Amino acid sequence: MSTQCETTAKRAAGNPMGFIERYLTLWVALCIIAGIVLGHFFPAPFRLVGRLELARVNLPVAGLIWLMIIPMLLKIDFAALHHVKEHWKGVGVTLFVNWAVKPFSMALLAWICIRVVFAPYLPAEQADAYVAGLILLAAAPCTAMVFVWSHLSDGEPHFTLTQVALNDTIMIFAFAPIVGLLLGLSAIHVPWGTLVLSVVLYILIPVAIGQGWRRVLLRRGGEQALQAMFDRLHPLSLTALLATLVLLFGFQGEQILAQPFVIAMLAVPILIQVYFNSGLAYLLNRQFGVAHNVAAPSALIGASNFFELAVATAISLFGFSSGAALATVVGVLVEVPVMLSVVKIVNGTRGWYARGLPAAGSLR
Repeated sequence: MSTQCETTAKRAAGNPMGFIERYLTLWVALCIIAGIVLGHFFPAPFRLVGRLELARVNLPVAGLIWLMIIPMLLKIDFAALHHVKEHWKGVGVTLFVNWAVKPFSMALLAWICIRVVFAPYLPAEQADAYVAGLILLAAAPCTAMVFVWSHLSDGEPHFTLTQVALNDTIMIFAFAPIVGLLLGLSAIHVPWGTLVLSVVLYILIPVAIGQGWRRVLLRRGGEQALQAMFDRLHPLSLTALLATLVLLFGFQGEQILAQPFVIAMLAVPILIQVYFNSGLAYLLNRQFGVAHNVAAPSALIGASNFFELAVATAISLFGFSSGAALATVVGVLVEVPVMLSVVKIVNGTRGWYARGLPAAGSLR
């Protein structure tokens, strides 16, 4: 592996969780409260923001989503893709879970939970939107936070970087077809034009900007300049996320006050699918004799969601006040505590995992 790629991998996976990320669930909860209160007492500014649309894309939210996503994409080194063969078993397992299992298992869980188990307790007119939001949440693997999870589980940094770069490449082509298929199977109308526009706006263009900016920074100042820029932008990215949540819950407040347990009911399928998919990836890696420092980030990447993309697409497809937007935001709310619990599980079972591996040989 080249020196540049090695340095990128170490920096990408070597930064500990910062203060904001560690307590992200708390900040999300505070933004929920702030959004509900502000939306209830000062509804006019929120309505004004909701009207600022072009081709069904809310312009203020689009700007905030770009602020969230583009700094994260500075981390991704697509030059790492030719190193896939170094950890081909772990990569294969993660791809299988991310693209062949996770979206479909979530669609099934959403149908069971929303349309069967919790149907009597949820507003019937929002059932389709809740299902759609959960599908959107599971249709794309996480891009940024997985570097944190990988670091906390002593994951192999080259594997993590390669896997994320490969997932981002696949996402450009696979996100819209998978979402369209699952929404269609769930008997939910698919506005294909808006869905494709969301892919262009929230995946293709940010990837192009992020990679172009990355090259400029590396050419001018190397890895130090790249890391310095990311360090400056990262707080802005998280602030944009929290501002988006305030806007969302400014619109969602009345529904939540009328149905206070809706968030807990939406969290159930999300929690089940995280533990199911992380466990599946972890066990498959063990079965194939993959080293723990690859299996751990594989399980974490297999379970986590690209919630920024899900939130943006849900707003574009269904609107601010939709159940789809609310369902994706619940994913943000539970992301940190549930993923930290998965980190604790894979770290705590390291000895058990090792006992199931071949006694000798090179593990990938």
